Amino acid sequence: MLSSLFSKSEKQHTPWKSLASIEDLDALNTASKDKPVLIFKHSTRCSISAMSLSRFERSYSEEASFQPYMLDLIAHRDVSNEVANKYAVIHESPQAIIIHNGKAVFDSSHMGIDFSELNEQASNL
Repeated sequence: MLSSLFSKSEKQHTPWKSLASIEDLDALNTASKDKPVLIFKHSTRCSISAMSLSRFERSYSEEASFQPYMLDLIAHRDVSNEVANKYAVIHESPQAIIIHNGKAVFDSSHMGIDFSELNEQASNL
């Protein structure tokens, strides 16, 4: 009984799709017409981004109302810039942006990135 109190809970696998090119961004935009998508802009050089990503992944549920896409903005700065231009969202890092029907409908950044809130926003679309 006590061992169950101290055992580590299993982390839900997040089914990330890669966002590494402008073509990927075009495909994401098209996919957003069927189901909301989430762009998680992650900086591999930032401890706050790593903490926010870890927190998101620990909370992730397979019942998510969106398809998650990961953008490594250090490796793919051109895609990050296009996200800001295409969806008229000011760049932040880390940042989570919900896209629906080709438009940014919600975004949050830093420690404001919360799976439950993102899922609720997406489920209301």
